[in-house]
Amino acid sequence: MAFEILDAPIMDTGITVGRILITAIIVFVGVIIARIARLVFKKRFATKMTVDSAKSLDKLIYYGIIIIFLLAATASQGIDISGLIVAGGFMGIVIGFAAQSVVSNLISGLFLMIEKPVKQGNQVELPDSNVIGTLIDINTFSSRIQQFDGTVVRIPNEKMFTSNIRTFALSEIRRSDVTVGIAYKENISKAIAVMKEAIEKNVAYSLMEPAPTFWVTELADSSVNIWVRVWHPRDDLVEVMPILLTVIKDALDKEGIEIPFPQRVVWKGSSNE
Repeated sequence: MAFEILDAPIMDTGITVGRILITAIIVFVGVIIARIARLVFKKRFATKMTVDSAKSLDKLIYYGIIIIFLLAATASQGIDISGLIVAGGFMGIVIGFAAQSVVSNLISGLFLMIEKPVKQGNQVELPDSNVIGTLIDINTFSSRIQQFDGTVVRIPNEKMFTSNIRTFALSEIRRSDVTVGIAYKENISKAIAVMKEAIEKNVAYSLMEPAPTFWVTELADSSVNIWVRVWHPRDDLVEVMPILLTVIKDALDKEGIEIPFPQRVVWKGSSNE
């Protein structure tokens, strides 16, 4: 009797109660698996992402698993969904052409979350976009970078993923470079010695290993240019540069070493003319 009820068609549609029951069981199992996957994701992966990114990926995993089980259930029961698939494929093509950038940003965002070339709080630079600052977060479609002037720049994930990214997070130290010009009449070795001693004594952030280095880089129009390179802890860039320039300027002034203004020599010809 029970088997007859299960095999009985509903309103001459060919769909039996048994098929509906089996489909419901498969979907129910899919919901359970989706919830388990959601719990695993929240415990192991969500804590490493931003709140918005975690919510977006959580929904994608949950509903994606349910849809897969629903399609599997209907296909296993012999329900013809080819028309629905064709219609869905056509609509997908139309929507794909209309929203290429949206889909591209979504996929790029997922790859950024998986690959993790940079993390929230890292100082990054996108040379192609002329953007440098601190990464706030990577969301579903875009990333946000707070520049050092306090403004926030929104970068589409596609551009973020395909651009060259310069990050300062992988090394604990950084190097700051400044160019100092001295007059041609000054002794180069003395100027270097004065700057080195001043940096070692007065720039608290400067590292002794690697030690500061000095290179004569150019015999310019008005000065002999010396390239000063100082290593310091990664996060002390903002403090180092103003102090470094001030210390060098004060030390050269104290020793009477001239930092020249731009100069030009004007020749008026022979005095006999």
